[in-house]
Amino acid sequence: MRSSNKEKQDQIRNERREQILDAAVKVFSRRGVVGTKMSMIANAAGISPGLLYHYFKSKDELFTTLVEWAMEQSHSTMMYAYQFSGSPIEKIRTLTELILCEGDSAYFMLIHQARTSDGVPESAKRLIKHHSMETYVDQLYPLFKEGQQVGDIAAGDPKELVYCYLSVISGLMLLATQEDEGQYKMKVDILLRMITGS
Repeated sequence: MRSSNKEKQDQIRNERREQILDAAVKVFSRRGVVGTKMSMIANAAGISPGLLYHYFKSKDELFTTLVEWAMEQSHSTMMYAYQFSGSPIEKIRTLTELILCEGDSAYFMLIHQARTSDGVPESAKRLIKHHSMETYVDQLYPLFKEGQQVGDIAAGDPKELVYCYLSVISGLMLLATQEDEGQYKMKVDILLRMITGS
């Protein structure tokens, strides 16, 4: 009976921690480190600030935990593109929609905040240093190269095309925090026309 209670407590604790992380990634990704207060995260998670501090001792600890988590999620999303069905450009479209339309943008925005914001903790800076933009470029390079080989993607240096693609996605995420899905879909079409050259 005791072990059953402990398992239930552990499950509740894990669920609460996930709830905090989900809320925190949204707040940090929009406001950056300096603009975020722990009370904002607690409010977004629907818990008291005191309970939040029970899970994370400081804003720096929470942000660093999130950066590590966001890195894993963003890299998984990029690699997931290879499991989609269809041609290379169809895979890139699905990936783009996943990033922009289906909520994964918060992970990518958090990483952007960690790269560019003031007040980023040293522990988070070290994590970011080991996962440069080059990592994402390397992940998508084979997909873009294959797209060029089958005529789906414009000619040119595929690495440069991936850099441009990622830069435009970053820009769209920065601009689009208040936009609806219809506007995202239109921007996905424009971005794909840029890389296909059509």
